[in-house]
Amino acid sequence: MKYAVVYETRTGNTKMLSECIRDCLPQAELIYFGPPDDRAMCADLFFVGFWTNKGTCCFEIEQFLNKLMNKKVFLFGTAGFGASELYFKKIAERAEQNLPPSNILLGWYLCQGKMPIAVRERYEEMAKTDPHKAKPMLDNFDKALTHPDSLDLKNLQKEVRNILNKFGE
Repeated sequence: MKYAVVYETRTGNTKMLSECIRDCLPQAELIYFGPPDDRAMCADLFFVGFWTNKGTCCFEIEQFLNKLMNKKVFLFGTAGFGASELYFKKIAERAEQNLPPSNILLGWYLCQGKMPIAVRERYEEMAKTDPHKAKPMLDNFDKALTHPDSLDLKNLQKEVRNILNKFGE
């Protein structure tokens, strides 16, 4: 089986997850690692990673997913907001909508990721006029600073190994 790890990253969070996945895969069968590119298209199993943009995957990954036909796909990514599985599930479901029906979604993994300092600055400005609304956002920003952390990576490794055990050849 040929594998590809395709990802987009802005802050380095998704790249960290991508490297974790790459290290779990049999290197002889890894045919592509990097941003969306047609060179990845001859893989059988795709690990496709993204940063969350407005509740779904980023535009570059939307476009890439739309090109896949008759492939096995595992989605992964990071989101600045919260460690809520329900929120992560909604993001994964929205991203999945970009996959044509001939593909098989094998699963997904999302975790929290740190955000750029400009986001915190925006929340600090908001706090001047609406401190009640800004406080949870500032708290979440500060909590996200350590993510993805070692537990996030360990959980991702477990998911990837499960996928390889079930669907790898």
